[in-house]
Amino acid sequence: MEFFANEGKNVEITVNGTTYMRHAIKTHFVKQGESYIDIFKEYVSPIYEEGDIVSSSEKIIALCQGRVVRRDELKVGFWAKTLSKFASHPGEAGIGVGEAIKMQYAIKKAGLLKVLWASFAGGVCKLFGKKGVFYEIVGQEVAGLDGFYGKVWEEYGDIGIENPENPSGVCDEVKEKLGISLMIVDANDLGQEVLGYSSDINLSEEELHGLISDNPCGQGHQQTPIILIRKKS
Repeated sequence: MEFFANEGKNVEITVNGTTYMRHAIKTHFVKQGESYIDIFKEYVSPIYEEGDIVSSSEKIIALCQGRVVRRDELKVGFWAKTLSKFASHPGEAGIGVGEAIKMQYAIKKAGLLKVLWASFAGGVCKLFGKKGVFYEIVGQEVAGLDGFYGKVWEEYGDIGIENPENPSGVCDEVKEKLGISLMIVDANDLGQEVLGYSSDINLSEEELHGLISDNPCGQGHQQTPIILIRKKS
């Protein structure tokens, strides 16, 4: 098969001395309530070979699970409006707690006292050049919230997409039903995190991270949330 990479990305990547080929798989626009089993069966099964690893965006899994928060479910209060003014804005990667709606979500999930502490600690640490402390304190559930951002996809303007539930369990389910070795990642051009992977995969989390360390899915309208990864022969 011919391997395809998004613009600005490479097909090949070398991790711990082993070179892998990566194929960005274009899908339809995945909506809430679809079946991730059907999605992988349609787009991955026809080209999958034993020994391959598939990387999936956490967003499509979460949408299939219905892990969605609507804007009208979050009433933005005084603290969210105030604290968001002092937070940084990530730009094209989406929105962070510099937007009041996501700060309100952080307060809802982590509690006001923890968010106040995270805001103070994060501000102090920025003075010494350390970033990301706010999210380290409030946790991955807040850090992983996508959506509430319509500049790339208008459909995501009024919804927030939470982290998928039990990502490793999802990967094992896909392996059992389709024979596909899968990992689920939260990735953008600013950073990547492996949320879960099927138990048959024998690479370390560090090696799995290395396979998607340049965010091969892309950041814009590529619509390639799934990456097929194969050792170069």
